[in-house]
Amino acid sequence: MKFRAIMGALCAAGLMCGVSAAQAAESVEVLHWWTSGGESKAVGVLKDDMTKQGYTWKDFAVAGGAGAAAMTALKTQVISGNAPSAAQIKGPLIQDWASQGVLVPIDSVAGDWKKNLPPEIDKIMHADGHYVAAPFSVHRVNWLYINKAALDKAGGKVPTTWPEFFAVADKMKAAGIQPIAMGGQPWQDLTLWEDVVLSQGADFYKKALVDLDEKTLTSDKMVGVFDTVRKIQGYFDAGRTGRDWNLATAMVINGKAGMQFMGDWAKGEFANAGKKSGADYVCAAVPGTEKSYTFNVDSFVFFQQKGQKAATPGQLALAKTIMSPEFQEQFSLNKGSIPVRLGVSMAKFDDCAKKSYADEQTAIKSGGYVPSLAHGMAQPDAAAGAISDVVTKFMNSQQDSKSAVAALAKAAKTK
Repeated sequence: MKFRAIMGALCAAGLMCGVSAAQAAESVEVLHWWTSGGESKAVGVLKDDMTKQGYTWKDFAVAGGAGAAAMTALKTQVISGNAPSAAQIKGPLIQDWASQGVLVPIDSVAGDWKKNLPPEIDKIMHADGHYVAAPFSVHRVNWLYINKAALDKAGGKVPTTWPEFFAVADKMKAAGIQPIAMGGQPWQDLTLWEDVVLSQGADFYKKALVDLDEKTLTSDKMVGVFDTVRKIQGYFDAGRTGRDWNLATAMVINGKAGMQFMGDWAKGEFANAGKKSGADYVCAAVPGTEKSYTFNVDSFVFFQQKGQKAATPGQLALAKTIMSPEFQEQFSLNKGSIPVRLGVSMAKFDDCAKKSYADEQTAIKSGGYVPSLAHGMAQPDAAAGAISDVVTKFMNSQQDSKSAVAALAKAAKTK
């Protein structure tokens, strides 16, 4: 993983002073799935920061919005004894990798992290009492993006309830606009479904998707969730099968569709296309979820390297750079997220990001800050995958809601 390069690498103030030229020449291999326009630009900020510190960035990008292909590639690399320096991993999967004894602690650069991270996120970065992961940013999942021109044609009112949403969708359809842009991948199906679960209240969401409470999963309210999802499907176009999320976002950007349910990484696509919130598009909480916040946290874990028992200088520099206020700001400005580090100035961010930050702080205090199931934060892979299969089957068949609920309860027991 290391090789000799140009001697006399520059000392980056606060990060690398005192590091030898040999250490500075370290090659840092990073596995991630940030390959769309806004995502690629965001990860480029980190690459540039590491290059300025004298490290050689070895990009290991694996396309696929939800990271399934990247996780397959990672397993292959680790099994073959060629683990990358760092890999994009999140949620319970962090602890899964730590339990295999292949991660290295990064405590030496994490001195102020605990006081600068939301408690719900700080604990996810730990394994056996040590920091083994560095968080990048927070994405809010429960967003509804609306093309401003399409909304104006539909009356100009942002929907805050499902009846209002369907009224807007009907008006868009009558105006010749495809009401909803939707992709055709399981994780996108699950994202929409969990949005509707959240619309029933944060407590209902936590009991259903965090606690996997059987009574909640089989309730009449859950039957209603599936009924609502079925109605929403009536506003999809016939070409969604296999469509990537960013292509669905492009439909809203270009005015070919009116709305999209998607996390705030979609905002990076709008920014990359030169679109501005308020003028070109509107970002709003999914109907019924204004006071709640499903979080999705991107993070890097650090793998033990050949011949090394502890984190390498390059790994420590990478972790420290990720959590620096300057990087947190620049990364999120490009990614469409908000900084995971508390207290970072939001002055340069747009109205959507400022709303996201304000809503996050409110949700943390009120108990409405909940982990996203669709994005690997709420459950281990086995249970999340089983639930995803239920939702995908429902959305790609004529299955009735009560049958789907019965299948959901069974899937929740998967270990």
